[in-house]
Amino acid sequence: DPKPGDLIEILRPAYQHWALYLGDGYVINVTPAGEGPPATFASAKSVFSRKARVRMQLLKDVVGNDTFRVNNKYDGTHDPLPVEEIIRRAESLIDTEVSYDVLGNNCEHFVTLLRYGEGVSDQANRAISTIGFVTAAAGAFSLLGLLRSRSRETQY
Repeated sequence: DPKPGDLIEILRPAYQHWALYLGDGYVINVTPAGEGPPATFASAKSVFSRKARVRMQLLKDVVGNDTFRVNNKYDGTHDPLPVEEIIRRAESLIDTEVSYDVLGNNCEHFVTLLRYGEGVSDQANRAISTIGFVTAAAGAFSLLGLLRSRSRETQY
């Protein structure tokens, strides 16, 4: 059972959505700004969204048909703020619009900022690493192609 201040990881088919448990069955999370009641960043449009709305919603509504777990995975490396402070900070943001960036300021960053005072996201770090690897590999293949092309030119 979640306790106030806990991080809730919602296991979606292609990603994880994060919320912070407030108590009495409610969570706080970010949803696409300008969209109706959907609880997640599910549409392609929302992935490129630069704004999000902070919402207090029932955990069961946010989870829908997916599964969730309490996942305070950063407690070993970051000290959680006092629960009263976490809840006060979270409640002060309800119904506000915040900036959003899938790699630099996403739903996991949002809830970890509330719990620890620092926004952290392994999900974003993995994505950034993958993008960096793909970019480096593409650059290496381009360089090899260029060198191979020049090598052929000097033979003629």
